[in-house]
Amino acid sequence: KTLGLIYPGKFHFGTDKAEYMEIVAGSCSVKLDGQAAVNSYGAGESFHVPAKSVFDIAVGSGICEYICSFLS
Repeated sequence: KTLGLIYPGKFHFGTDKAEYMEIVAGSCSVKLDGQAAVNSYGAGESFHVPAKSVFDIAVGSGICEYICSFLS
């Protein structure tokens, strides 16, 4: 597991292993590779990222705090 902060901006990440992202505070918008939909997540919500994929995450304001669990 990792704990992290995402400051305002737009970011592009790649994954090796599948990830389970839990939003602890703040909010973000996420677009998974190959999907047209952009989903918003706030504190208490979570999303999955498939292994060997990429995703875009954006934070409009404030700081988004998360816990990332790497799945095998």
